[in-house]
Amino acid sequence: MTLMGTVLIAAAVGSLAEKSGFTRNGYLQSIIICIGGAFLFFFAQIMFGRMFGFSLAFGSPGVNAIVSSIGALVIVPTHWRK
Repeated sequence: MTLMGTVLIAAAVGSLAEKSGFTRNGYLQSIIICIGGAFLFFFAQIMFGRMFGFSLAFGSPGVNAIVSSIGALVIVPTHWRK
């Protein structure tokens, strides 16, 4: 259930970022970027969080999804933009 909630929150963050003018990628592209960032952080937290004995989380799973989605929106488009 946490994974489905992460996807829904990431999609909402992507659409809100596009609607508010924070990004100019297009709705589908922003949603895909947000979901990708949230997936990456979610699975990295599962794989590496238990290995090193500390949590990679920022807080609750919802906060993690929001922070990772915004981080992906900031990093990905600015990296490829000239």
